[in-house]
Formats: sequence, structure tokens, C-alpha cells
Amino acid sequence: MPDSPGDSRTLLAAFATSEPLGDDEFTRALCHHDGRVRQRALAEAAGHPELFPLIVVRCADWAEPVRSRARELLAEILDAGTAVTLAPMILRVADRYRGGHALGLLDAVLRQAPRERLAPLLVSGDRAVRRYAYRMAVEEGSLSPVELARAAAESDDAVVQGRCAEAALADGAPAEVLEILLGGRNPQARSAGVTALRRAGRPERAVDFLADRSALVRACARYVVRQHGIDPLPWYRARCADPAVEPGAAIGLAECGDRADAPLLWALLEHPAPGVRARAVAGLRTLDVTDVRRLRPLLDDPAPGVVGEATLALLPSARALPAEWLLSRLDAGRPRWERVSAWRLLDAHGDVVRLRAAVPLLGDADVRLRGWAEHAVRRVARRAPRAVRSPEIAALLDRAEAVGR
Repeated sequence: MPDSPGDSRTLLAAFATSEPLGDDEFTRALCHHDGRVRQRALAEAAGHPELFPLIVVRCADWAEPVRSRARELLAEILDAGTAVTLAPMILRVADRYRGGHALGLLDAVLRQAPRERLAPLLVSGDRAVRRYAYRMAVEEGSLSPVELARAAAESDDAVVQGRCAEAALADGAPAEVLEILLGGRNPQARSAGVTALRRAGRPERAVDFLADRSALVRACARYVVRQHGIDPLPWYRARCADPAVEPGAAIGLAECGDRADAPLLWALLEHPAPGVRARAVAGLRTLDVTDVRRLRPLLDDPAPGVVGEATLALLPSARALPAEWLLSRLDAGRPRWERVSAWRLLDAHGDVVRLRAAVPLLGDADVRLRGWAEHAVRRVARRAPRAVRSPEIAALLDRAEAVGR
């Protein structure tokens, strides 16, 4: 409920008589619609650390007297210790109109604080705080290149990965820094390390990443070896002819080869490693080489990843697959990835087949399949007004309506 004028008078009277307020009343006063109440509450807030986040909020208050008092108070209470706890709120308020002042105070405090005071912010559970802390660490030079490389290699935040990798390599590419980046678990770090190998004159190390699992890293590796006069295509061809081929080599061949390389990829469809089979199918799709007869058996592959890639490759030719055969693959007893594959291929057949597939799924236990079926029915119903529906579409839509009752 909104605060009433009587409520304002009660709170102001309580402050005037120095009557102690409970935490709830103090919180309500700092969030009160009446600026006089908010301003009076700020006069007492310094002694209540649990209310410091609300002081930060009031630093962007629309009322100038409240805003000024809050800013004065924040300048008094903000030190290296409180900065750690208040940083999340300050960064959120910074996005608001007039919110930049609190961020300026935070900057000033942390830039003067000992390096170790920044450490809790670097591992904060708040992503915005971690990004802010690493930006400041880079600007202040408070982390060594090795520490920056480790942060880039271990972080799960792409912004932190990129910023730290770039800073780690800013003054050269020391061997230790390079190895940390090259061993990173994320593509951003590995790609930065691989690219730095060009400047370090180590193309032979970049060759090791031509079959990386990341397309970005593979592209960087090809760039580095080409800069040193090495053509990666023969390497890919040789790797794909080797029984110990890596999945990244199969797709890498397609990324820099041409249709003449398709036979090497067709041969890999029989490879015992599911990852190699999946990447070989993806490579054939990249080369725009599709043979429905040869790819269709892969829809029964025991590996979900292979079935998924085969489905993507067959989508443009979905109508060449028998609709009745695909409908049978929607059976509830089949593995989920096979049912999803069948649905995607049936959905590409057109409205009639789409409805034949959708109506039986309207009561399916699989939430995702049921949702796709419901959406398909609504889509067909919108596109086909009752007056122009074919008898089969009309009958299927009537069945769908009956299921929905």
C-alpha cells in the first residue's frame, strides 16, 4: 500500500523526538515517497550497516537534497572493506540516471586500496562485479601477465576471458603465458594464445590446434601457419586418412577444403568414434555435399550427436524421406533424440504431414515435443481458414481441437 500523509507525519515526528525505529521502519523511511522522510532517515542511517545498500540507492535520488546527503554519507562510510559488500549495488545504481557518482566514489576508494583488497571482487558471484574488478585490475596493472593468463584460461565469462587474454599478451608473449592460454578450457583463451604464436614465430605449435574442437581456434591456427608459409590443407587430408583422426580434423578439412575432399569425409562415416562421425557429417554439410541414400542410415546411429548432424544435413531434402517411415519414428518407445530428429524432418514436409505428426503428440509426455506440436497446430490453423481447408486438414484440426478440450 502507498504511504499516506499521516504516515509521513508519524515518521518525521519519530525522528524529531529521537524515538528509536525498528529495522523495518528505517527501511520504509529510506524508501518513502516523501523526500523529507528519506532525507531525515539518512541522517540516522550511518549507524546501521545493514542499510548501507539503501544509501547507495539514494545517491541517485530524484530529490537533490536527498541525493546530496546520500552522497556525502556514502563518501564517509565507503572504504576498502565496505566497497566489497556495496560494489554489487553501486554497479546496479550506476546504470540509472544520476547513478554515476557512487561508481566514481567506488573507483576512487579501490584505486587507493592495497592490491589484496581487490581479490574478493575478482571471485565475486556477481558477474558485473567480476567484470568491473578485472577491468580495474588491468587498468591499474595489479595483476601479472601470468595471473591474467590464468584468469583468461579459467573464467567462464567471455568478457573477462577476452580482456585478460589481451592484457596478458600486451607486452609480448612469454612462454609461460602462452602455455597457460593454449591450455585454457575456453576457446577465447586458446584462440588468443594461438594467434600470439605468429608473433612468437612458433607455427609448429599452432599446427597442434588445427584440429581443435573450437571453430574459432581452428581458424586462428590456420591463419598462423599460413602466415609462415604452411598450407594446412595437406595436413587435414593426411589426418583424415589416419585411423587416429580427431573430430576437429574432419570438420577442419571441410572448412578449408572443397568438394573434391568429400570422399575422405564419406569414409569417416564408418569411423568407430562418434565424434568423428558427427564432425564428418557436419563437414559434408559444410561442403554442401548431400546424398540422402547414404545419410539416411545415420538417423539410426547410436550416438545422439551423429543423429543430430545427420538431421541437419537431411533437412533440405526432407521430402525425399518417406513420411510414413518418419511418422513411425515418433513412437514413444524410441530414444528421445530419434523422436526429435523425426519431428524436425516431418516439420519440413509441409502442412498436411506436419499435422499428421503433431496431432498424436498433443498428449505426449515429452514437454518439448508437445509444445512443438501445439505450435504447429496453431500455425496451420492460422494459415488455413475453415473455408479453404482441405478435408484432411479440416479433420486433423478437428481432432486437435478435441484433444485440447
